[in-house]
Amino acid sequence: MTPDMVTALRPLLAAEASAEAHASGTEPGDLEQAVWLRLLELLEADGPPHDPQGWLRGAVRSEASRTRRTNSIERPYGLEPADDTERGPEPLALASAHRRALRAAVRRLPGRCPRLLEALLSPRDLTYREIAGELGISQGSIGPERSRCLGCLRRLLAPEVAAREARG
Repeated sequence: MTPDMVTALRPLLAAEASAEAHASGTEPGDLEQAVWLRLLELLEADGPPHDPQGWLRGAVRSEASRTRRTNSIERPYGLEPADDTERGPEPLALASAHRRALRAAVRRLPGRCPRLLEALLSPRDLTYREIAGELGISQGSIGPERSRCLGCLRRLLAPEVAAREARG
């Protein structure tokens, strides 16, 4: 296959593949790739076609038809594929240990911080209004208080986190 032939056939193949792809239920790029492969096989066996444009149009229609037949015969599995993002026992155990360590560190904080952060970490997903009512503080003071408490928590956890980092 000469570079001139590729250059001449590329726009025609792209147009034909785009036109046939939707009806066959495939991507235009997949059709193009299949036709290029078919052309390489033909060149290796018989040499270049006598009418390259006509051959290309026929090859695109033939590949699209083959794809339609394949899609109508093939059936997906009844079960969903395995979810690679599903967490196994080890990550779950580590996450649970991290949550326990965080809650233990929160309990060591000074003042109102333990109660405020426990309310923010609550699985009930409380609003600021609900937290303010539960703690008996104004809703407007929750944000600044939360920032102060998180700063304390960072300082408290910094030595522990730094000690666990891998060295070397």
